[in-house]
Amino acid sequence: MTPTTASPFDSARDEAPRILVVQPDQTYLGVLSRRIGEGGYRVATADSVASAMAELHRLPIDLILSELRMPKIGGIELARMVREDPIHRHTPIFLITGKSDAEGAVQAYKCGADTVIAKPFDFDVLLARIAREIDRSRSLNKLLHDNATLDARVVGRAIELGEMRERWLESQAELRRLQQAVRQD
Repeated sequence: MTPTTASPFDSARDEAPRILVVQPDQTYLGVLSRRIGEGGYRVATADSVASAMAELHRLPIDLILSELRMPKIGGIELARMVREDPIHRHTPIFLITGKSDAEGAVQAYKCGADTVIAKPFDFDVLLARIAREIDRSRSLNKLLHDNATLDARVVGRAIELGEMRERWLESQAELRRLQQAVRQD
C-alpha cells in the first residue's frame, strides 16, 4: 500500500468534499471507499443507480465516481439522469471502465461524464484528478452563484429605475398641470 499525502481537507473533516462511489461489486466498493476516504474525502456509497440517485438527493455530493458498466442501469444512464436534474446537473461525474471499452467511454462523454477512467488506475492519480475536478466545480458553482446574485441586483435596480421613472412622469404631469393653472389665473 502506497502512503497517501495529507489532504488539504484533513483539518476540517466535516467540510471535506463528499464523493459518491457507485459500484455493484461490494468488495471493489469497499476498496474504492477506503482509499478515497484515506485521501481526505467523505464517502457515500451506492450499489446501483437507483440508490445513487437517492443518495444524491439525500446528501450534498461534490463528485460522483461510478462504474460505467453495471447490471440493469449503468453509469451512462446515471450521467444522463444527473445532467437532466436541474439541482445536480453541474456535479462532476467520473466513470470507471475497462481498458478496452473505447465505445463505452465515447458514450459516457456524450452523456455528460466529465472523466472516464480506465482500469487499472493509480489511486494517487485518481485522487489528484478528483481534487482538481472538485476545485473546478467549486469555482463554477461560485461563478453561477455570483451571476445569480448579479442578476437579482440588476432586476432590483431595473425595478427601482422603473419606479423612479413613474415618479418623475407623475411630477412632470403635476408640473404641467400647475403651469396651466397659473396661466389661467
